[in-house]
Amino acid sequence: MASRLFTRITLGLGGGLALGAALIAPISPAMAQRPSEKEAVKPIKVDPIQHTQTMTYAVDPDISHDPDNVLVLDLSNGGRVAIRLMPQWAPNHVERIKTLTREGFYNGVIFHRVIEGFMAQTGDPTGTGQGGSKLPDLKAEFNDIPHLRGTVSMARTDEPNSANSQFFIVFYPRFALDHKYTNFGRVIAGMDIVDAIVRGEPPKNPTKIVQASLASENKTPPPPPAPAAPAAFTADMLSNSKSN
Repeated sequence: MASRLFTRITLGLGGGLALGAALIAPISPAMAQRPSEKEAVKPIKVDPIQHTQTMTYAVDPDISHDPDNVLVLDLSNGGRVAIRLMPQWAPNHVERIKTLTREGFYNGVIFHRVIEGFMAQTGDPTGTGQGGSKLPDLKAEFNDIPHLRGTVSMARTDEPNSANSQFFIVFYPRFALDHKYTNFGRVIAGMDIVDAIVRGEPPKNPTKIVQASLASENKTPPPPPAPAAPAAFTADMLSNSKSN
């Protein structure tokens, strides 16, 4: 597939938001050019969603309720995050996340772009921010649900109908993202685990999604990695050691 550079959601001068545009082009990641953070934001025309009036901002925090719409992320930092998926807000995006999760697509994928005080982005199997799944891009489902702390929303390019597999979790409210990115869920457990995701663009030692599943699958967390065994002494090491 063509290389893909997902929209850079960046903090501008003075703490303001600057949404950098990006490109979809059949070029290598090394050739892809990133726009200036000071570049003006192009207005996005949003088509109204017919069911907006019946939407609720509230989410059910009980993981046992409707478990087929709860995304569970077991992270390499040893924690588990539960996300309430909201098909009432964005049915096609929720279905995409569930489809990829069932296929094991997110297992082993890193959080490749994590900005302190802003958000943590993942969902690219290449770990570069330019990749996605083999499924077609999604038509935008922008809605009136605000980007609160714990919001889970889809990443995209500067083309509104380009979300595919990448998503981000918001650390703090970012209302400037409303009506520009498809908000499809919210963290209902483990936000402290999200807060512990390693920062960086990309991080030097990135946090990884070890296992993604739906709560209805009842998967147990993967076992933690075994600690590295201490180096064994060899005959050469012993012969070179100094005696007291």
